[in-house]
Amino acid sequence: MSPVFTLYGGRGSSNTDRVRLTLAEGGITDYEQVIVNLQKGEQKSAEHMKRTPWGKIPAVTFADGFTLYESRAICKYLAKKYSLPLLPPDSDLEAVALFDQAQSEEMHYFADPASKIGFEKFAKKFMGLPADEAVVESALKSVEAFFDVAEGVLKQRDYMAGKDFTLIDIYYIPLVQRLFACGYGDLVVNRKAVAAWWDRVSGRPAIQKLLTADKEAMAGLAARK
Repeated sequence: MSPVFTLYGGRGSSNTDRVRLTLAEGGITDYEQVIVNLQKGEQKSAEHMKRTPWGKIPAVTFADGFTLYESRAICKYLAKKYSLPLLPPDSDLEAVALFDQAQSEEMHYFADPASKIGFEKFAKKFMGLPADEAVVESALKSVEAFFDVAEGVLKQRDYMAGKDFTLIDIYYIPLVQRLFACGYGDLVVNRKAVAAWWDRVSGRPAIQKLLTADKEAMAGLAARK
């Protein structure tokens, strides 16, 4: 049977991993994954630029030609298309509002500085480049400030957008995992409510299976460097 859609992404890409985690959590397997080699600049190729004018990953293309880019938009579309229980019902206006609020928090207060840490301390290592420690130090302060606020929020609820596990929690997973890989796991484990939240989300069977497989794959890649 031909795949319903193709996911174009990269190894070690936190943006791609958001989509992969959503697919894993939903048990969706009827797709093909095509690796875009970032080190070779394949994301800027004429072929890939037809999928996204920004020349980034991920992107998905369906059999009927429908193409979508931006990881969060892809995750939300897939959740709706496959009726995954990862979004609040449209009829619950308050839950939808809290979801949107939580997504804004994740994008603006966490993902931006956490991505900088991941790039400087993780991606540059594989590129053979030194980290800019000034960038890391500034980003760490922002991430610490975020987790201080998140600690208070998560004392009141189990998940980032409320009482239920949603896409918002998935959005966090790749970059939190990257913080651990970079040696900054104490930012999570030293905060009781944040640590409990992380245990809940990372311990979900489908997510744990994917994270374990990726960790082993990245360890093998690092060993070959």
